[in-house]
Amino acid sequence: MIQILFFLSSGLFLGWSLGANDAANIFGTAVGTKMISFKNAAIICSVFLIIGAVISGAGASHTLGKLGAIDTLAGAFIVALAAAITVLWMTKAGLPVSTSQAVVGAIIGWNFFAKTATGYGSLTKIVGTWVFSPIIAAALAFVLFHLVKRFVENSKIHLLRLDSMTRIALLIVGAFGSYSLGANNIGNVMGVFIKSSPFQNIVISDLIHISSIQQLFFLGGIAIAIGVFTYSKKVMMTVGSGIFKLSPIAAFVVVLASSIVLFLFASQGLKHLLTSYGLPSFPLVPVSSSQAVVGSVMGISLAKGGRNMNFRILGRISIGWVATPIASAIISYIALFFMQNVFMQDTFIR
Repeated sequence: MIQILFFLSSGLFLGWSLGANDAANIFGTAVGTKMISFKNAAIICSVFLIIGAVISGAGASHTLGKLGAIDTLAGAFIVALAAAITVLWMTKAGLPVSTSQAVVGAIIGWNFFAKTATGYGSLTKIVGTWVFSPIIAAALAFVLFHLVKRFVENSKIHLLRLDSMTRIALLIVGAFGSYSLGANNIGNVMGVFIKSSPFQNIVISDLIHISSIQQLFFLGGIAIAIGVFTYSKKVMMTVGSGIFKLSPIAAFVVVLASSIVLFLFASQGLKHLLTSYGLPSFPLVPVSSSQAVVGSVMGISLAKGGRNMNFRILGRISIGWVATPIASAIISYIALFFMQNVFMQDTFIR
C-alpha cells in the first residue's frame, strides 16, 4: 500500500500543480476585477471541479490514454512527475501554461525512452485543440461580449443592481466552469494511471457503483483543490488583470466563454447527441483552461478594438506554451533514463 501511495504521489503533485495554475483561471478574471474574493472563488472552484472529475472525467481521458501505453505504476509515476515539475516551474514564473501540454510532452518522452509507439491520431487531435481552443474561446467571447453589452444598454439596469447581478452570474458560470474543468482536465492528472490503477471497483448495491477510475479521479480532484487554495493567486492576477484590463461584465464573458470551450471538449452526452443527428462533434480531449481563458481575454480585447492589450505578457505566455511540452518531454526522458540506469529500476519498462 505504501508503494502504491508513493507512485500515486506524483499524480497528486501534478493535480496540485494544475490547481495552482490551470484551475485558478476559471475565477482569475473575477478575482482580478475584485468582484469575488479569492477565498470564495477557491471554495466554489474546488467543490465543483471534484464533482466534475468524478462524474464526467472519463470521456477526455480515453483520448489521452491512446497517446501512449503506460502500463506500469512506476512509469506513470515518472511521467506525472515530469509534467508536474514543468507546470510548477512555469507557475513560479507566473505564467498560465497548459497542463495538457506538459502531460502530452511527458508521455512522448516515455514513448521515446520505452521505444513504444505514439498514437499519432490522438496526438493530432490534442495538438489541434491547442490551436483551436483559444480561437474558439476568442470568437465566443467576442460574440458574447456584444450580446451582453447590448442587453445591459437596452435594459437600463441600475448600477448597484447590475453589480449584484454580475457577481451572482460570475459565481454561477464559475461553478459551471469548475465542473467542466474537472471533467476535462482530470485526465491530465490521473489519466496515465488508468491502465495500472491499484484500486478495485466498489459495489455497495445495485444503485451505488464506484469504479477504480472514479476513485483515482476523486483523489486527483482533491489534489487539484489543494493547489487552488495554496498557490493559485499569482496566476489568477496575471490572467485577471495582466493581459488586458477587464470590466466586471467582461470578466463574466471571459469565464462563460472559456467554460463553454472546456465543456465542449469534455461532454460525452453532447458528443453522442451531435453524432446521433449526423452532425460533426468535438473530440473528447483534455484542453487547457489557460489557453481558453487567454483566448477569451483576447476576444474581449478585439471586441473593444484591440486597444490596451499587453503584448509583452502575451508574448511571454506564448513562449511558455511552446516551451512546456518540449521541457516536459526532456525531463521525462532524462528522469526515466536516470531511474533505469542509476537505480536499476527494471519495472519502469516491461
